[in-house]
Amino acid sequence: MSVKVAIIDSAIGPGMIADMDSRIAMRLAEDGSVRRTQGGDAEALSHGAAVARLILRRAPRCALLSAEVFYAGRPTAARVVAAAIEWCAAQGARVINLSLGLHSDRRMLREACLAAISQGVLLVASLPARGAATYPAIYPGVLAVNGDIRCGEEDHSCIEQDFLYGACPLPPDGFPGGGASYAAARMSGMAAAFFHIHTAATATDFINHLLETALFHGREHRQAAK
Repeated sequence: MSVKVAIIDSAIGPGMIADMDSRIAMRLAEDGSVRRTQGGDAEALSHGAAVARLILRRAPRCALLSAEVFYAGRPTAARVVAAAIEWCAAQGARVINLSLGLHSDRRMLREACLAAISQGVLLVASLPARGAATYPAIYPGVLAVNGDIRCGEEDHSCIEQDFLYGACPLPPDGFPGGGASYAAARMSGMAAAFFHIHTAATATDFINHLLETALFHGREHRQAAK
C-alpha cells in the first residue's frame, strides 16, 4: 500500500492526482467548508506544484493528498490550516507537509497538530532560518525543517536534536524561489520513502533515523562577505 503524503499548500496540479485514485484533493474555504476538487486549478509554477515535485522525486510511489488552503492569491488563516490537518489525518495521511508558516499561535491549530501527532502522523513544517518563529513548526512533536545550503539533494542535517533538521533549500528545476519550504518538501519525501520500506515504523523511528544518518550536525555558519 502506498504511503499517503498530504500537501497543505496551493493546488498541486491535475497531473499529480488524476493518475491514482488515492490522490485526491480538497479546497478549504475561509469559513472552513470543504470542496472536493480535481486539482486542476494550479498554475504551472505554483508553490504547491513545486512542493509536490520534490516529494515525488524522493518518494515516487507515494499517494498524494492535496489540501488547498492558498488560492486566488488569498492568504490563509490558522483555522483553515487546522481544518486541513484534521482532514488529512482523517484521510489516512502518514506524513503531512506544511511548507508554510503562521506568525501567531492559535489554540485550534495547536490542538489539530497535537491530535494528528497522537494518531501517529508525522507533521513536517518549514521554519525560516532567520526572523521570527512560525507556527506550526515550533509546536512540540512537529518536525521543523530549515533550508541548509550545506546539503545536497540527497543530504540532510541535524541542527537541533529531536526538533530541527535541515535539507537542501533549492527549488526543483524550472521553479522560482527557494528556502525552508522546499527543504521541508524534501524532508517529507524522505519520510515517505522511509515509511515505504519500514512499514511498521513510527514518526519517532524516522527522527532517530535522521539523527543517525545526518551528514552535518549543528547550525551552518556562513562566512561573512569580506
